[in-house]
Amino acid sequence: MKTASPIDKIEDKKIMAETLGETSPSPRKSEEKVKKAAGKQTEKEIEREKEELRDKKNEKMVYLTFDDGPSKWTGDFLDVLKEHGIHATFFMQGSHLKQPSYQSDVKRAIKEGHYVGAHSMTHDSDELYKNRQFVPEMRKTLALIHKITGTNPHLVRPPYGSIPGLQDELIHVQVIEAGLKVWDWTIDSQDWKYPNDPQKIMTIIKSTTTEDVEVVLMHEKEQTLKLLPQIIAFFKEQGYEFGVYSDQHHFPNNFLSDSRL
Repeated sequence: MKTASPIDKIEDKKIMAETLGETSPSPRKSEEKVKKAAGKQTEKEIEREKEELRDKKNEKMVYLTFDDGPSKWTGDFLDVLKEHGIHATFFMQGSHLKQPSYQSDVKRAIKEGHYVGAHSMTHDSDELYKNRQFVPEMRKTLALIHKITGTNPHLVRPPYGSIPGLQDELIHVQVIEAGLKVWDWTIDSQDWKYPNDPQKIMTIIKSTTTEDVEVVLMHEKEQTLKLLPQIIAFFKEQGYEFGVYSDQHHFPNNFLSDSRL
Protein backbone atom coordinates (compact mmCIF):
# COMPACT_ATOMS: atom_id res chain seq x y z
CA MET A 1 0.00 0.00 0.00
CA LYS A 2 1.34 3.43 -0.94
CA THR A 3 1.55 5.73 2.07
CA ALA A 4 0.53 9.32 1.46
CA SER A 5 2.42 11.79 3.61
CA PRO A 6 0.59 14.58 5.43
CA ILE A 7 2.13 17.16 3.10
CA ASP A 8 0.30 15.41 0.21
CA LYS A 9 -3.00 15.56 2.08
CA ILE A 10 -2.77 19.05 3.50
CA GLU A 11 -2.14 20.87 0.23
CA ASP A 12 -5.10 19.23 -1.43
CA LYS A 13 -7.63 20.01 1.20
CA LYS A 14 -10.19 22.49 -0.10
CA ILE A 15 -9.46 25.49 2.11
CA MET A 16 -12.44 27.53 3.29
CA ALA A 17 -11.11 30.84 4.58
CA GLU A 18 -14.39 32.75 4.66
CA THR A 19 -14.77 32.17 8.40
CA LEU A 20 -12.44 31.47 11.29
CA GLY A 21 -14.26 28.31 12.38
CA GLU A 22 -11.97 25.43 13.39
CA THR A 23 -13.07 23.16 10.58
CA SER A 24 -10.74 21.41 8.22
CA PRO A 25 -11.12 21.05 4.46
CA SER A 26 -12.07 17.74 2.93
CA PRO A 27 -9.08 15.55 1.94
CA ARG A 28 -7.97 15.27 -1.68
CA LYS A 29 -4.66 14.55 -3.37
CA SER A 30 -2.73 16.48 -6.04
CA GLU A 31 1.02 15.92 -5.89
CA GLU A 32 1.85 18.49 -8.56
CA LYS A 33 0.12 21.25 -6.57
CA VAL A 34 2.16 20.33 -3.52
CA LYS A 35 5.44 20.63 -5.40
CA LYS A 36 4.46 23.99 -6.85
CA ALA A 37 3.20 25.40 -3.55
CA ALA A 38 6.09 24.11 -1.45
CA GLY A 39 8.53 25.87 -3.71
CA LYS A 40 11.39 25.57 -1.24
CA GLN A 41 12.03 21.86 -1.86
CA THR A 42 13.43 20.09 -4.88
CA GLU A 43 11.51 17.16 -6.33
CA LYS A 44 14.17 14.84 -4.91
CA GLU A 45 13.77 16.31 -1.41
CA ILE A 46 9.99 15.88 -1.51
CA GLU A 47 10.35 12.27 -2.63
CA ARG A 48 12.90 11.62 0.13
CA GLU A 49 10.44 12.91 2.74
CA LYS A 50 7.79 10.56 1.41
CA GLU A 51 10.19 7.62 1.43
CA GLU A 52 11.17 8.31 5.05
CA LEU A 53 7.54 8.05 6.07
CA ARG A 54 6.97 4.93 3.96
CA ASP A 55 10.01 3.25 5.42
CA LYS A 56 8.83 3.69 8.98
CA LYS A 57 7.85 0.02 9.14
CA ASN A 58 5.53 0.77 6.20
CA GLU A 59 2.75 1.12 8.78
CA LYS A 60 -0.40 3.15 9.00
CA MET A 61 0.09 5.90 11.56
CA VAL A 62 -2.39 8.14 13.36
CA TYR A 63 -1.48 11.08 15.58
CA LEU A 64 -4.14 11.93 18.18
CA THR A 65 -3.92 15.64 19.05
CA PHE A 66 -5.80 17.61 21.69
CA ASP A 67 -6.17 21.41 21.75
CA ASP A 68 -7.12 24.00 24.37
CA GLY A 69 -5.67 22.37 27.48
CA PRO A 70 -4.69 22.09 30.14
CA SER A 71 -8.14 21.72 31.62
CA LYS A 72 -10.06 19.93 34.35
CA TRP A 73 -10.22 17.00 31.95
CA THR A 74 -6.48 16.67 31.25
CA GLY A 75 -5.85 14.07 33.95
CA ASP A 76 -8.78 11.98 32.71
CA PHE A 77 -7.47 12.09 29.15
CA LEU A 78 -4.10 10.94 30.43
CA ASP A 79 -5.78 8.08 32.33
CA VAL A 80 -7.50 6.80 29.17
CA LEU A 81 -4.36 7.09 27.07
CA LYS A 82 -2.32 5.28 29.74
CA GLU A 83 -4.90 2.52 29.97
CA HIS A 84 -4.57 1.90 26.23
CA GLY A 85 -0.80 2.36 26.09
CA ILE A 86 -1.03 5.30 23.69
CA HIS A 87 0.91 8.57 23.48
CA ALA A 88 -0.65 11.75 22.13
CA THR A 89 0.23 15.32 21.20
CA PHE A 90 -1.26 18.19 23.23
CA PHE A 91 -1.43 21.83 22.14
CA MET A 92 -1.89 23.90 25.28
CA GLN A 93 -3.00 27.46 25.81
CA GLY A 94 -0.92 29.91 27.87
CA SER A 95 -3.81 31.36 29.83
CA HIS A 96 -4.60 27.84 31.07
CA LEU A 97 -0.97 26.88 31.67
CA LYS A 98 -0.72 29.75 34.15
CA GLN A 99 -3.23 28.10 36.46
CA PRO A 100 -1.30 26.24 39.19
CA SER A 101 -4.03 23.61 39.60
CA TYR A 102 -3.44 22.35 36.06
CA GLN A 103 0.35 22.28 36.07
CA SER A 104 0.77 18.89 37.72
CA ASP A 105 -1.10 17.28 34.82
CA VAL A 106 1.13 19.10 32.32
CA LYS A 107 4.17 17.64 34.07
CA ARG A 108 2.49 14.24 34.13
CA ALA A 109 1.84 14.39 30.38
CA ILE A 110 5.55 14.84 29.70
CA LYS A 111 6.55 12.18 32.24
CA GLU A 112 4.24 9.66 30.57
CA GLY A 113 5.68 10.25 27.10
CA HIS A 114 3.26 12.71 25.54
CA TYR A 115 4.28 15.86 23.64
CA VAL A 116 3.13 19.30 24.76
CA GLY A 117 3.24 22.10 22.20
CA ALA A 118 1.82 25.63 22.11
CA HIS A 119 -1.65 26.86 21.10
CA SER A 120 -1.07 30.60 21.85
CA MET A 121 -1.70 32.60 25.01
CA THR A 122 -5.14 34.00 24.19
CA HIS A 123 -6.68 32.02 21.28
CA ASP A 124 -7.88 35.44 20.11
CA SER A 125 -7.87 35.66 16.30
CA ASP A 126 -7.78 39.46 16.20
CA GLU A 127 -4.86 39.64 18.57
CA LEU A 128 -2.97 36.81 16.89
CA TYR A 129 -3.49 37.71 13.26
CA LYS A 130 -4.80 41.26 12.85
CA ASN A 131 -2.44 42.60 15.51
CA ARG A 132 0.29 40.17 14.44
CA GLN A 133 0.96 38.82 17.92
CA PHE A 134 1.15 35.20 16.75
CA VAL A 135 4.89 34.70 17.26
CA PRO A 136 5.15 36.67 20.54
CA GLU A 137 2.22 34.69 21.98
CA MET A 138 3.64 31.36 20.86
CA ARG A 139 7.03 32.20 22.34
CA LYS A 140 5.40 33.08 25.68
CA THR A 141 3.43 29.85 25.65
CA LEU A 142 6.49 27.75 24.82
CA ALA A 143 8.39 29.52 27.62
CA LEU A 144 5.61 28.58 30.06
CA ILE A 145 5.78 24.95 28.94
CA HIS A 146 9.54 25.00 29.49
CA LYS A 147 9.14 26.55 32.94
CA ILE A 148 6.62 23.89 33.97
CA THR A 149 8.15 20.81 32.34
CA GLY A 150 11.78 21.60 31.53
CA THR A 151 11.21 20.67 27.88
CA ASN A 152 12.02 22.89 24.88
CA PRO A 153 9.25 22.27 22.33
CA HIS A 154 9.14 24.03 18.98
CA LEU A 155 5.79 22.79 17.66
CA VAL A 156 2.76 25.10 17.62
CA ARG A 157 -0.78 24.82 16.34
CA PRO A 158 -2.34 28.06 15.07
CA PRO A 159 -5.83 28.64 16.46
CA TYR A 160 -8.27 28.25 13.53
CA GLY A 161 -5.50 26.79 11.35
CA SER A 162 -2.56 28.20 9.41
CA ILE A 163 -4.98 29.29 6.68
CA PRO A 164 -6.03 32.04 6.79
CA GLY A 165 -3.97 33.15 9.80
CA LEU A 166 -0.43 32.59 8.57
CA GLN A 167 -1.07 33.77 5.02
CA ASP A 168 -0.03 37.19 6.28
CA GLU A 169 3.48 37.44 4.84
CA LEU A 170 4.98 39.24 7.82
CA ILE A 171 3.68 36.66 10.29
CA HIS A 172 4.77 33.85 7.99
CA VAL A 173 8.33 35.19 7.87
CA GLN A 174 8.37 35.76 11.63
CA VAL A 175 7.35 32.13 12.25
CA ILE A 176 10.21 30.86 10.07
CA GLU A 177 12.76 33.21 11.64
CA ALA A 178 11.66 32.16 15.13
CA GLY A 179 12.30 28.51 14.26
CA LEU A 180 8.74 27.49 15.06
CA LYS A 181 7.19 24.40 13.48
CA VAL A 182 3.50 24.39 12.61
CA TRP A 183 1.04 21.52 12.64
CA ASP A 184 -2.49 21.73 11.32
CA TRP A 185 -4.48 18.52 10.90
CA THR A 186 -5.80 16.05 8.33
CA ILE A 187 -8.98 15.07 10.20
CA ASP A 188 -11.19 17.60 11.99
CA SER A 189 -13.35 15.72 14.49
CA GLN A 190 -15.53 18.82 15.01
CA ASP A 191 -15.92 17.60 18.58
CA TRP A 192 -16.43 21.15 19.88
CA LYS A 193 -19.49 21.47 17.63
CA TYR A 194 -21.42 18.43 18.84
CA PRO A 195 -21.31 18.28 22.65
CA ASN A 196 -24.52 16.24 22.78
CA ASP A 197 -24.04 14.06 19.72
CA PRO A 198 -21.00 11.79 20.17
CA GLN A 199 -21.99 9.52 17.32
CA LYS A 200 -21.92 12.49 14.96
CA ILE A 201 -18.30 13.07 16.00
CA MET A 202 -17.53 9.40 15.45
CA THR A 203 -19.15 9.45 12.02
CA ILE A 204 -17.07 12.46 11.00
CA ILE A 205 -13.84 10.77 12.09
CA LYS A 206 -14.68 7.53 10.32
CA SER A 207 -15.77 9.19 7.09
CA THR A 208 -12.69 11.40 6.85
CA THR A 209 -10.12 8.73 7.66
CA THR A 210 -8.75 8.13 4.17
CA GLU A 211 -4.94 7.95 4.26
CA ASP A 212 -2.16 5.95 5.84
CA VAL A 213 -0.92 8.93 7.88
CA GLU A 214 -3.55 10.95 9.75
CA VAL A 215 -3.40 13.82 12.26
CA VAL A 216 -6.67 14.09 14.19
CA LEU A 217 -7.80 17.43 15.62
CA MET A 218 -9.65 17.07 18.92
CA HIS A 219 -10.14 19.18 22.01
CA GLU A 220 -10.11 18.65 25.76
CA LYS A 221 -13.88 18.39 25.94
CA GLU A 222 -16.07 16.10 28.04
CA GLN A 223 -17.75 14.61 24.98
CA THR A 224 -14.35 13.81 23.47
CA LEU A 225 -13.14 12.18 26.68
CA LYS A 226 -16.19 9.91 26.76
CA LEU A 227 -15.70 8.99 23.10
CA LEU A 228 -11.93 8.49 23.25
CA PRO A 229 -11.96 4.69 23.88
CA GLN A 230 -14.23 4.27 20.85
CA ILE A 231 -11.95 6.48 18.73
CA ILE A 232 -8.92 4.43 19.78
CA ALA A 233 -10.75 1.17 19.03
CA PHE A 234 -11.70 2.41 15.56
CA PHE A 235 -8.14 3.25 14.56
CA LYS A 236 -6.87 -0.05 15.95
CA GLU A 237 -9.48 -1.90 13.90
CA GLN A 238 -8.28 -0.02 10.81
CA GLY A 239 -4.72 -1.19 11.43
CA TYR A 240 -3.21 2.10 12.60
CA GLU A 241 -0.28 2.53 14.95
CA PHE A 242 -0.43 5.54 17.29
CA GLY A 243 2.29 8.15 16.89
CA VAL A 244 3.41 11.06 19.03
CA TYR A 245 5.12 14.14 17.66
CA SER A 246 8.89 14.43 18.02
CA ASP A 247 10.93 17.58 17.39
CA GLN A 248 13.74 15.35 16.14
CA HIS A 249 11.53 13.68 13.53
CA HIS A 250 9.41 16.57 12.34
CA PHE A 251 7.51 16.28 9.08
CA PRO A 252 5.47 19.04 7.37
CA ASN A 253 1.77 19.10 8.19
CA ASN A 254 0.48 22.57 7.39
CA PHE A 255 -2.21 23.89 5.06
CA LEU A 256 0.35 26.28 3.53
CA SER A 257 2.41 23.32 2.24
CA ASP A 258 5.55 25.12 3.39
CA SER A 259 8.31 22.61 4.09
CA ARG A 260 10.10 25.16 6.30
CA LEU A 261 7.33 25.04 8.89
